Amino acid sequence: MHDNTTFQPHLLRGKTALITGGGSGINRQIAATYAAAGAAVAIVGRDGDKAARAAREIEAAGGRAIGLAADVRHYDALRAVAEQAHAWAGPLDIVVAGAAGNFVATATGMSANGFRAVVDTDLVGTFNTVRAAHDFLRKPSALVLAISAVQSTLPTYAQAHVCAAKAGIDMLVRSLAVEWGEQGIRCVGIAPGPVADTVGMEKLAPHGQASWARLLEGIPAGRGASRQEIADLALFLASPSAQYINGVIIPIDGGFSCLGSLAFGQMLRDSVREAQQAL
Repeated sequence: MHDNTTFQPHLLRGKTALITGGGSGINRQIAATYAAAGAAVAIVGRDGDKAARAAREIEAAGGRAIGLAADVRHYDALRAVAEQAHAWAGPLDIVVAGAAGNFVATATGMSANGFRAVVDTDLVGTFNTVRAAHDFLRKPSALVLAISAVQSTLPTYAQAHVCAAKAGIDMLVRSLAVEWGEQGIRCVGIAPGPVADTVGMEKLAPHGQASWARLLEGIPAGRGASRQEIADLALFLASPSAQYINGVIIPIDGGFSCLGSLAFGQMLRDSVREAQQAL
């Protein structure tokens, strides 16, 4: 179902998780990891077939999962799938807001609709997810987990749309921690740096290994994260050992944020220039 982790088996036995964007990438790995730890996992995606396929793969590996179709930009659709997940497996113990979009473009090189599309998917989608799920959360003890990114704190060339959306997610997490803490709901964010073998990084490193090698120059750890490493942090945050962690955004970037985004920004700047020259 997923690569080996260092956690005890059945860590999430009896728990129910709802994960948006769970049909692929980081969120798919989180879904598999939660299921392997014993949770019933509701995988939500705009592409219902992809979500259903991910759920079938988890069930084939011995987990319990269901695939549900919804676009995070539409609150009513998310409300409906949250209700479905609750009816399927009971109160939601974990909600992961992970759906996201990205592309490489300068502020003057993107349309207003392009900017809005990322903000609507990332920021508004995160709010829609957690607000729609709120009434179905197990109280107290539920975890709301938002997937942010290092761009939330690092100004990055050709990423103004993502920087703005992810910074909004960070403050949303903190604000909800203040509001919902008295209900026993924890709100936490994860801010991954570059993650290998994901669609997102393929978009940001368009020249394959050459772009990736250049990007690694800006990571003290000398490599990108694996999807499993991000999923393991998500598993820890859902575990009994993390019950006092609330209202924070946790970077998991191999030290990328210590050096800033210069190497990343230069790579993106070169990509934009090459694209312009090709026109």
